Amino acid sequence: MTASLPTVATPTTAMLSVRLLEASISGSRILRGVSFDVPPRSVFCLMGRNGVGKTSTLRTIVGLLRAQRGSVQLDGDNILSLSPEQRAHRGIGYVPQGREIFPFLTVEENLRLGPVARGTKLNGQLERIFTLFPILKEFLPRKGGMLSGGQQQQLAIGRALLTEPKLLILDEPTEGIQPNIIDQIGEAIQMLRREGRMSILLVEQYLDFCKELADNFAILDRGAVVAHGPVVALTDEVVREHLTV
Repeated sequence: MTASLPTVATPTTAMLSVRLLEASISGSRILRGVSFDVPPRSVFCLMGRNGVGKTSTLRTIVGLLRAQRGSVQLDGDNILSLSPEQRAHRGIGYVPQGREIFPFLTVEENLRLGPVARGTKLNGQLERIFTLFPILKEFLPRKGGMLSGGQQQQLAIGRALLTEPKLLILDEPTEGIQPNIIDQIGEAIQMLRREGRMSILLVEQYLDFCKELADNFAILDRGAVVAHGPVVALTDEVVREHLTV
């Protein structure tokens, strides 16, 4: 069974609707008509081999890479003309590759920057983050740069969640992370899905992680979607054709 190419749902049914997105870097076209929908209250996995445009797609969605054509709608509103800061205010939380925490600020200071990004207040939300990632409560006074890679990833996700996003975007959340923390991040994503407050879009190379957590997926190749569907359509045949190196 081969997953079908995108004849996706109408934008009004999606938390995120990406249509015919095109973008270039240094004159080289990176995205070639990318289209997919992330339904409300779901986990969506964007997959593909290295260098096919996954991170560029995320950066275009959050406004860090300029789109040349196409549209990006968040909860029915076109956000393509908005700045990255305005998109964050509209409800996008973004955890990039490399996490980008502030290494010389404490864990608590890093977390408190989350609401600042959206112009809101904490209102007791830290306890929710500590439920997801208990280790952060123990390390509140510790400098972010002193944490392990996995703990920094938890901190980055916690900080993004404190912006109260409609859409949480995670770029390679398991990259370089020890297995026990991969499990903790997976459990946190499952808990967030059960809460039903947001949609989650993640770029991920770890196939089992996607199969366990995602409701739907899309696979990119050379800047275009080549397969998509519910995660049950992510068969061995599709994996061999589009993901095996």
